[in-house]
Amino acid sequence: MSTAKRTDLAMEAREILRESAGKTTEIEGVVAREYKRRGCPVTRVEVKNEMGQEALGKPVGTYVTVEMQGLMRHEEDAFKRSVRAIAEELTPLLPVGGMYGVLLAGLGNREITPDAIGPLAMRDCVVTRHLVDKLPEEFGHMRPVSAIAPGVLGTTGMESAEVISGVIDHIRPGAVIIVDALTSRRLSRLCSTVQLADSGIVPGSGVGNARAALNRATLGVPVISVGVPTVVDAVTLMADLTEQAGQPNLDWKEISKFSGGLMVTPKEIDTQVKSLAKVIGYALSVALHPEMSIEDVQGFLGS
Repeated sequence: MSTAKRTDLAMEAREILRESAGKTTEIEGVVAREYKRRGCPVTRVEVKNEMGQEALGKPVGTYVTVEMQGLMRHEEDAFKRSVRAIAEELTPLLPVGGMYGVLLAGLGNREITPDAIGPLAMRDCVVTRHLVDKLPEEFGHMRPVSAIAPGVLGTTGMESAEVISGVIDHIRPGAVIIVDALTSRRLSRLCSTVQLADSGIVPGSGVGNARAALNRATLGVPVISVGVPTVVDAVTLMADLTEQAGQPNLDWKEISKFSGGLMVTPKEIDTQVKSLAKVIGYALSVALHPEMSIEDVQGFLGS
């Protein structure tokens, strides 16, 4: 993959590899298909083995990308369609069997808007563990769901992995779902795309600040990640734009030395992050509580 182009999205990693190699056939060890869900374009990329893992730089697993440009265009029913599309794509990634508990973890720094998607999404999730425990006659039919926003190392002195591991040891969930911000290669996908993956996540890897991995091997339970690209690396953006302008052969390795690690966000980042956080929170709630409609979630949250 081109070192000039940085992305956390498996679909984009596949795009970049095919572009750089001039390939029109599938990559060995990688299976991809495209379709629509509730009017939203979906790309499903499955990394099958070590060959696919090495080619894409992504662990073996399933990566589902849901694009929601309709939400950004404020199309009619776009919010409900986006919520249902994400929930329906998330459900098959959940472990099968029983009403096991689920821990939701919203990663990121809530004081930095492009990094706040995780903590903000937790505010729109239906959490029920305390209700199932204290009021079983009314809520015993629901899945026990807990939610935390562990903050960042610089403000807590603890790695997210340490906080989440401690909570897991105490409440013993059957699965963990982690929400975090990602990077994309294209401005058009910022705050309008969600990637679901069953391979866990390495927080901060997209911006060159990788922390401890959060996956089944490190946490001891199945880990599903829900990521939203909120930034694009400046050099990646420049590389794509110059290639589109017909100048693909610039020395990006040399140019990247002068970028200062600059990341670019949309000018409407504040409203877009809040909007996407709500979509994700509602989608998680609908997927984990299939007996609830979007209207039920809204009533439960009082929003």
